[in-house]
Amino acid sequence: MARIVFDPDEADSMRRAARDAFPQDPALAYALLQLADEGVDLESCRTWDDIRAERGLPPHDDAAHHVA
Repeated sequence: MARIVFDPDEADSMRRAARDAFPQDPALAYALLQLADEGVDLESCRTWDDIRAERGLPPHDDAAHHVA
């Protein structure tokens, strides 16, 4: 299993950012803590095209710059 892990200084920096973000954005704080503690499991990553298909959205149109 491939996983991105952060060195201790990076992880501590994310934890500090999580503490600072918590009052305004608890969801962001939670995500930062998860990243700091667990890293990123590359096996479970999805592309934008995968997410669009799961949600029933049309394929991305490169000509439509104002649309995600």
